[in-house]
Amino acid sequence: MGSSQISPPSNDESSRKNQDDAGNSRPVSSTFHPRRWLGGGHVQTIASFLLQRKIHLPVPEERLVEVAPGINVRCWCYWQPHRAQAMTLIVVHGLEGSSDSQYMLGVARNGLAARMNVVLVNQRNCGGMDHCAPTLYNSSLSGDVAAAAKNVIENDGVSRFALVGFSMGGNLVLKCAGEWGSEGPPQFKAVAAVCPAMDLAASADALHEPANRIYEWYFLMQLFRRLRAKAKLFPKDFDTRRLRGVTSLRLFDDRITAHYCGFTGADDYYARAAAANVVDRIAVPGLILHAANDPFIRMQPETLKKIAENPHLTYVETADGGHCAFVGEPDGNGYDGHWAEREVVEFVKSVAS
Repeated sequence: MGSSQISPPSNDESSRKNQDDAGNSRPVSSTFHPRRWLGGGHVQTIASFLLQRKIHLPVPEERLVEVAPGINVRCWCYWQPHRAQAMTLIVVHGLEGSSDSQYMLGVARNGLAARMNVVLVNQRNCGGMDHCAPTLYNSSLSGDVAAAAKNVIENDGVSRFALVGFSMGGNLVLKCAGEWGSEGPPQFKAVAAVCPAMDLAASADALHEPANRIYEWYFLMQLFRRLRAKAKLFPKDFDTRRLRGVTSLRLFDDRITAHYCGFTGADDYYARAAAANVVDRIAVPGLILHAANDPFIRMQPETLKKIAENPHLTYVETADGGHCAFVGEPDGNGYDGHWAEREVVEFVKSVAS
């Protein structure tokens, strides 16, 4: 799984769905099967949000990492007894997620069981950090991921680390890896992304499709709440009147994200923040997991072509799985069926051992 080997075409429906516009086949996983009664992109996505899980973890170490002058992000660190020698997973959540998101905790559990250190990174404002600085998080801030990596290298002497991200966090870790290219830290060994939002414009527009408005409304509700909270904390820096008439994520990014984060508009933001721009430069083993029935993440043909042409990358597109869900059958032996959380850890083990 450490290279972007191309599977031969087959006649089954799953493989036909995994052809790019040039007719090239792309790797297809045959190992994910949805849990009984939970097939379908919307069902998988909503089920992963609603199903309650009990994930038991040791008490982590809290760490504030300065990612820009006066701006800190909160990380929760789970260390092995000999942290410098252990592989370290640096994990980044998606839009309006946090270190408490279930997929973050699931990766932490799996990483610890594999004798890895795990650092769960909250993006700016997330994880209870709204009050710390008059800044908004966004999909361009790959430098924050690099700052977290630099912190554990310098403070903990870690000898090996991998980046793992989900959705928006997947874009960030791939963007960071691509920007490093062959000049990244020597300790950087692998990158893995689950349903990465690396074609931002196409995915934002897909959210506005009628079938996906439930997800868009949820994100907008959370983003509106966050901006109002920021305006109360920093009334001179944020103006909630800019929210008037915002009925889509694209409009939010045009009037809020772009305005407060240094872009000329949503188009400029999406164009400059997309990991698709640099995915061809990734120079360590990488895994990208995507579900063909993800309701709103769109992978553009030109991006898939870049991925396929990068020998360091493995792209796995499953027929089912929804958005960052991949809820399969538990096996009764400790595996709870959350396939992607297991796969990213297994991938890092396979390429960095």
